[in-house]
Amino acid sequence: MQFVGIQVYPERGGRAGFAVEFVGTTGEIVSVFCPQNAEGTLNRMNAVARAKEILAAAIEADEALPGITGTKRSHLTVEGTLATARQAHDRDTMEEQLEEGLEDTFPASDPVSITSSAIPKGSPHH
Repeated sequence: MQFVGIQVYPERGGRAGFAVEFVGTTGEIVSVFCPQNAEGTLNRMNAVARAKEILAAAIEADEALPGITGTKRSHLTVEGTLATARQAHDRDTMEEQLEEGLEDTFPASDPVSITSSAIPKGSPHH
């Protein structure tokens, strides 16, 4: 498989960590969640290197893992790797992520308008 792109998504503005997606030529996506470290130094620039470390550890651990069974394979986690909510079609998690994103962007750069849109009463024949 050949990768053609890497996408990095902050979780809770980066406070919770970053999701790194490696995108393949025929639509494959490998997603790795990198939790924020104790020092809080994980950022968009070094998240890809951390994701590669996690993937390398998962590959090494592959021999030690028991067989995977069941219908919830898309939620399987191995040393920090997991499917994104979009890939797993998990609407509850997507809604939660949307709410977190909205909270992280509040207040917006433009303040709420406090103007009245009432139309003054007058003669209907104007």
